[in-house]
Amino acid sequence: MLRNEKILITGPTSQVALPLARHLAKDNEVFGLARLSREEDVAGLRAIGVQPLRVDLASGSLAAVPDDFTYVVNMAVVKTGSFTYDLAANAEGAGRLAAHCRRAKAFLHVSSGGVYKYAGQRALTEDDRLGDNHQALFPTYSISKIAAETVMRFAAQQFELPTIIARLSVPYGDNGGWPFYHLMMMRGGADIPIHPEQPNVYNLLHEDDYVAQVPKLLAAARVPAVTVNWGGAVASIEDWCAYLGELTGLEPRFQRTSDAFGSLQLDLTRMHELIGPAKVPWRDGIRRMVQARAPELLR
Repeated sequence: MLRNEKILITGPTSQVALPLARHLAKDNEVFGLARLSREEDVAGLRAIGVQPLRVDLASGSLAAVPDDFTYVVNMAVVKTGSFTYDLAANAEGAGRLAAHCRRAKAFLHVSSGGVYKYAGQRALTEDDRLGDNHQALFPTYSISKIAAETVMRFAAQQFELPTIIARLSVPYGDNGGWPFYHLMMMRGGADIPIHPEQPNVYNLLHEDDYVAQVPKLLAAARVPAVTVNWGGAVASIEDWCAYLGELTGLEPRFQRTSDAFGSLQLDLTRMHELIGPAKVPWRDGIRRMVQARAPELLR
């Protein structure tokens, strides 16, 4: 548990970071840093007790940001398609943030399983080959994430800042996620793209689990930086869409294409050693997600 700490969360209005920000704000002084171009996002953060900081990490200026945070959780990511802007925001921005917050007890940098080179259904360890995994849909994403990891490893040693780099798989929960997008596609009768090499396997991580695990990840931060896969229950797109069909009566329609993301199952051995396993069974989490976001679709 984190209590009475001063915590910075970047990307606080996102599907992943918002539940964490809401939870931590109950017992801590929490600041949320993002571009915050919409006033309703600013109001939403204030409503849950998070102090908004309107900052573009690509710009280089952190003059408006306090430098006495005890913990930093960097969940911000931009995917504009511009390599110049996205590398500046995702990689250089992470480094500037680490330099600015170098007095923190720990820095959690949230990376992605999307940094790995596609390897079929094999579960990937932290030492497996990296590659431009998401180039078909997000041309800057994997490269920006790999660059940001490199910057954070440098920053950890340069500033003696305890750091952990967590390669997140598929987060989901009451606030949505990839399975919810698939549900909306099923409702609209749209084809769901899947890779021809089946099944398309991932590690679903419910928001209850990742919210509970963030303090443990921060406690595991070290110099040099620790890199760890971060995920939960093993499930395929085919599995969770079939279960969504059971819950709603909607039928998933799949389109097999090599442009779709392929399987990205993570080996969670190191994660389990550091912080323990996730606890929410994926079918329970999926049912809760539908109940929270689209209860009218439940049978």
